[in-house]
Amino acid sequence: MTILIVEDEAIVGMDLAARLEAEGYDVLEVVDNGKDALALFKTNEVDLVLLDIQLKGSWDGIVTAQHLKQIKLVPIVYLSGQTDDETLERAKETSPSAYLTKPVSSIALRIAIDLAIHNFAKAKEELSNVKVLNPTQKEPVATRESILQIDNFIFIKQSYQFNKVKLSEILYLESDNNYVHIITSTKKFTLRLTLNGVLERINFDKLVRTHRSFAINIDQIESFNDHEIIMGKHTIPLGRNYKDDFMRYFDFL
Repeated sequence: MTILIVEDEAIVGMDLAARLEAEGYDVLEVVDNGKDALALFKTNEVDLVLLDIQLKGSWDGIVTAQHLKQIKLVPIVYLSGQTDDETLERAKETSPSAYLTKPVSSIALRIAIDLAIHNFAKAKEELSNVKVLNPTQKEPVATRESILQIDNFIFIKQSYQFNKVKLSEILYLESDNNYVHIITSTKKFTLRLTLNGVLERINFDKLVRTHRSFAINIDQIESFNDHEIIMGKHTIPLGRNYKDDFMRYFDFL
């Protein structure tokens, strides 16, 4: 995930950036005013904004949030030393995902980001633009893992951190008993879910079942024969019971 930090105190901003990077997040930039934040927001992919209410320049954090929301809706977590009613009421009008009072502990920051992403995805689900993917009671319970889908990306939560994965970069899914491995060209994620459960929850029509234990991204195929599919250094079995469905994805000339 890429996070933009808008904080008028340089030392606080640098500390937040260091803590987030230690958790595995990407920090796009630390800026101290709303106009610079808006310029970065317009030209970069940002997944979440940490936004101080007290900023340098003519815009405070709340005004800045209003401008950001006109460009794109992303989770916004306010940071502030102010807890007066007037500030809180103004902040509510921008529908923030979380509101943290300074000083911010690492645990509070981690929880706020977790809740911000989850609540944001739930809100978008109501507009039918997002699917929130969680295990059902019929499947193994994922205590620390969940999947959120926003447009053409999924966010896979592992070890209290959401990892952003573009759907088109998925190579294949592999079932391992009650677990599923999601394989990309550079990363591997493991979820405590069934293969059917993951396929039902990811809205991506390029994922094709080729075996009882495998589903592949058909756009990533390099070659195949009657028994196996080659995807770079990976060889995926093509099961007899899945071959007909697999071949339907091809146009015969």
